[in-house]
Amino acid sequence: MKTSVSGMNDGVDATLASAISKVKRHVLPLFVIMFIVNYIDRVNIGFVRTHMEHDLGIGAAAYGFGAGLFFIGYALFEVPSNLLLQKVGARIWLTRIMLTWGLVAAGMAFIQNETHFYVLRFLLGVAEAGFFPGVIYYFTRWLPGVERGKAIAIFLSGSAVASLISGPLSGLLLQINGLGMHGWQWMYFIEGMFSVCLCVFVWFWLDAKPHDAKWLTRAEQDALVNAIDDEQKAREAATPIRPSMGKLLKDRQIILFCLIYFFIQLTIYAATFWLPSIIKKMGEMSDFQVGLFNSIPWLLSIVGMYAFASLSAKWKHQQAWVATALLIAAAGMFMSTTGGPVFAFVAICFAALGFKSASSLFWPIPQAYLDARIAAAVIALINSVGNLGGFVAPTTFGLLEEHTGSIQGGLYGLAATSIIAAIIVFAARTTPKPAAEIAVADAAPKHA
Repeated sequence: MKTSVSGMNDGVDATLASAISKVKRHVLPLFVIMFIVNYIDRVNIGFVRTHMEHDLGIGAAAYGFGAGLFFIGYALFEVPSNLLLQKVGARIWLTRIMLTWGLVAAGMAFIQNETHFYVLRFLLGVAEAGFFPGVIYYFTRWLPGVERGKAIAIFLSGSAVASLISGPLSGLLLQINGLGMHGWQWMYFIEGMFSVCLCVFVWFWLDAKPHDAKWLTRAEQDALVNAIDDEQKAREAATPIRPSMGKLLKDRQIILFCLIYFFIQLTIYAATFWLPSIIKKMGEMSDFQVGLFNSIPWLLSIVGMYAFASLSAKWKHQQAWVATALLIAAAGMFMSTTGGPVFAFVAICFAALGFKSASSLFWPIPQAYLDARIAAAVIALINSVGNLGGFVAPTTFGLLEEHTGSIQGGLYGLAATSIIAAIIVFAARTTPKPAAEIAVADAAPKHA
């Protein structure tokens, strides 16, 4: 009898493993591609700054402010978008997000002045809001917890790949001229419309829930749903009182997570939006050559991300690895102020090893701390607050360049904030709050 039960369990495990493998093959490549396209549409303005300045008169301060406005729209609508996603379903909402961001991104080709630039950058943030938590929510419905973290790590690698290919791609598109449109207009239009076309494929490729997936057998569908349901029941049994969002917003750890990620994103987006301008100061180059040079730091960052991931898996102390990566970023940003444009570029290549690695090393910390039932919502919160660094960095850099003719003060600021983040990361917990502690805190009487 024992053998029979064991055999039955082995059969269930094999069916679940088969289902998980199929989900990864079916869903993950598409989500990575979506993230690559998403990231390119978000940051491609870095390659056309001088073109818009020449054709539309958009100066450094206006460029920096417009670049940052994206993140205001993104932050304001991230949580409402996430709530709507849970009502209508991930398949419908992710397709809607991609359609609207593609249309707005393509519409950037037709801006005529600063106001148009500001409005469309803000609307692009509104359109993209909910994409990241939407993908996380989709994973919670399709993958057990142990596989979800791996899937998120692969998904996040899309930003590094996007940073790598966006330069050469945008450089090639900038060489297109015709039909009364400049190269920068063609770049916006083609990259935006690619997102629109891809959303059609997304609609037909994604399924709303496992039992809708014809590419899974009925046994695989049941095994997947049962595994996820059993995990949920186990969580509810371990922590009968679900932590409320109100209490989470007062949680010191979550505040720390938001602050750390904000500091990381400051450096990432400062480099993303200003690096092409630094490269152009190195000498006379075509747009395609600028794009190729722009890929170098991001290529190095991918190597650094995998190296740090391997080291952190072998010697487990996540805060120490995040701090090390941040200190490398700080050193690189500081060194970029001490020489000419070529030396500044080399220094930022070194910094990229740190700030992109810090971004990927950071996420396992909140994931390990959070109750899985509210993890997606809190990750969305951390992501939206952290991404406000994408508003502060380019806006500050634009004002500095417009009024002082230099971004050196901003680079000093990035070095300082990276050091601060490296220090405070040691205060972040990597283990979940005990269930008893949550229950006592929630059950405690409230005193005036």
